[in-house]
Amino acid sequence: MPSPAPVRFTLRTALRRFRGNRRGSAAVEFALVAPIFFALLFAIIETALMFFASQVLETITQNSARVVLTGQAQSGSVTACAVSGVSTPCTQTTFKTYVCSQIPALFDCSKLYVDVTSYSTFSAVTLSSHIDGSGNFDTTVSYSPGSAGDIVVVRLFYQWPLFVTGLGYNIANLTGSKRLLVATAAFKNEPY
Repeated sequence: MPSPAPVRFTLRTALRRFRGNRRGSAAVEFALVAPIFFALLFAIIETALMFFASQVLETITQNSARVVLTGQAQSGSVTACAVSGVSTPCTQTTFKTYVCSQIPALFDCSKLYVDVTSYSTFSAVTLSSHIDGSGNFDTTVSYSPGSAGDIVVVRLFYQWPLFVTGLGYNIANLTGSKRLLVATAAFKNEPY
């Protein structure tokens, strides 16, 4: 029996055979959709983690501000502010140590900045964004817990690193793909 005549290969016949064959179509469709799906999934996870970290920072700020509100930081009755077991008023370093003692593993305390400022009235309160024109974080912070009856603003700053910043989704507000998380507590000191 003679062999059949060889079929001539053309682009049109190859495309017709490819279109007619359904084996592997799920894998091809997944390969087309997977990068977008995973990018969206990681962006959602990163945003949720950032919001969770922001809420934890708010809670730490409220808890830390309580020792200033009640006068414990000013009188030295906070154990974290005691130096060598002696009760002394908190300094910026000892107050930051107290704040860091409440921080979970979610944060790196060396990247945390604590700003405590006192004012005479609520109308005198002015808050800067601590982000300069170039998108860099201004690390200038102060520690002035005030005295009884003063208005005090306690702010914690943390530069949160971001990893999913491509594909048009970028929530960074600092250079180097970072988001500045800010937690604030404003109150009037108790008459201690």
